[in-house]
Amino acid sequence: MIELSGTAYLWVKALHIISVISWMAGLLYLPRLYVYHTAAEPGSELSETLKVMERRLLRAIMNPAMIASWAFGLALLAHLGVEAWADGWLHVKAVSVVAMTAMHMAMARWRRDFEADRNTRSDKFYRVANEVPTLLMIAIVIMAVVKPF
Repeated sequence: MIELSGTAYLWVKALHIISVISWMAGLLYLPRLYVYHTAAEPGSELSETLKVMERRLLRAIMNPAMIASWAFGLALLAHLGVEAWADGWLHVKAVSVVAMTAMHMAMARWRRDFEADRNTRSDKFYRVANEVPTLLMIAIVIMAVVKPF
């Protein structure tokens, strides 16, 4: 357990929320770029522009935001202490965050496919994939705020 003072706790919590919002923005936008990218002819000016946008979004925003979300989240978890793991809501939240991270990694893999002009997935696939972070976010927020069990 890490004991954070009242002010330190609020700063860590604020930074966690800011980083999660940034991460979510990327998780919601990147699959939308992939939808547009599926319609672009490989090697075209549009395709090359989308490659730059996707790479910058992932590397400059999403990766740092994910790392910050994890770091500040783990600090908040350490503040709660081991006894918090007795609550079921924390287990559901933890599994959802791990799933969100797995989704992030999948999006990074898809970006590499587009970068190499070897995407085989349809725009429908990316439209459905775009919904996954939303569903995970809903579960995470409900677990963190409502703590239903």
